[in-house]
Amino acid sequence: MTTQRIAIVTGAARGIGAQVARRLADDGHAVAVFDLDEAACQSVADEITAAGGRAIGVGVDVSDEVKVEAGVSRVAAELGPPTILVNNAGIIRDNLLFKMSVSDWDSVMAVHLRGAFLMSREVQQYQTKEGWGRIVNLSSTSALGNRGQANYSAAKAGMQGFTKTLALELGRFGVTANAIAPGFIATDMTAATAERIGVSFDDFKTAAAKEIPVQRVGEPADIAHTVSFFASEGAGFVSGQVIYVAGGPKA
Repeated sequence: MTTQRIAIVTGAARGIGAQVARRLADDGHAVAVFDLDEAACQSVADEITAAGGRAIGVGVDVSDEVKVEAGVSRVAAELGPPTILVNNAGIIRDNLLFKMSVSDWDSVMAVHLRGAFLMSREVQQYQTKEGWGRIVNLSSTSALGNRGQANYSAAKAGMQGFTKTLALELGRFGVTANAIAPGFIATDMTAATAERIGVSFDDFKTAAAKEIPVQRVGEPADIAHTVSFFASEGAGFVSGQVIYVAGGPKA
């Protein structure tokens, strides 16, 4: 029998985040769906509730300290103390270095790194009090370097260092912290990239699959499955790890 925990998934109105929220609900947890647009969050929460789960949608800008504090407090009041946190919220502002604006840099850092910091700092107080917690941070294969993504690559590499430090600081309280670094995942974000470079999404996915050892692109469910493992009771001795879910070896 799985103990029902309270989970928060950021950037969960669509794509990977929405699939992670559904999977954690399927695993028996109550889920708070966080994203900028509360109406979009609520549609995912309603879907979970209609399937027999417990969920709420919460509109939160994860880079805003006051809104993060209010959002997490609302989860504690409406669902219970949150002990599973998935820091998935992210944006891209791709450009080559010489074309990249300061706002392109700052906005990516704010959502990925500042957001993960604020959310983790807020949720850890509930985790440490409960003596149990799981933090899962979304990194990327771009952490290894990717042309046109100096900002995103730096942020996603930063997520790995952040994760390892959380594992060191929070382990004594029964809290694990791990990171997932997806490769090519078919989402609205990758579709937008295809559109930006002027190719059809199907052609974009076909070309990407040829470079992946398992000969297919990833789906949000691939990431959700890995989150499910990290969030499980049985993963309590796995902490500070980065797993590349990319259809082949990365390092």
